[in-house]
Amino acid sequence: MDLKSRIEAVLFITGRAVDLKEIAEILQAEESEVEEAVLELIMDYSAREGALEIDDENGYIIQVKSEYMDIVEKLCPVDISESVLKTLTVIALKQPIRQAELKELRGSSAYEHIQELLDKGLISRKKDKNGRSYNLKTTQKFDEYFKIKGNSENLSKLESKKLSELLELNKI
Repeated sequence: MDLKSRIEAVLFITGRAVDLKEIAEILQAEESEVEEAVLELIMDYSAREGALEIDDENGYIIQVKSEYMDIVEKLCPVDISESVLKTLTVIALKQPIRQAELKELRGSSAYEHIQELLDKGLISRKKDKNGRSYNLKTTQKFDEYFKIKGNSENLSKLESKKLSELLELNKI
């Protein structure tokens, strides 16, 4: 795995601006190497002229370019924040996922995100077998909202990739 790809994964999953020091700590890499790789990654995103960019105003974050926000607004209700949508993406792609595992992936704010997603009816939560955590999965309302045929729990690899791409658009 090259450093740029690992940095891209960090920026994708954190859902917030992350500074060089934090990225270096997460990846156990030298800060100077991280800085060089981040700058290369910014150039890569800029050169491919896609819908995503890496903003560096208050740390580094992957986001949708402003000229594509109309698409995001059509696909994502305004009342779901970017970070909550990222949490929903993880749940949808890894379901059923233990709440404890989700917290490890998304941080302590995942608990607030879970509650919001439960309130909106997009996920369900059941105690796991040992009663120490909860298992999370998407609901029929999620399937209907994202126009998933059948059930999101039984997605083929192709459908899972499509879902990932759809939600990735909205994650920023």
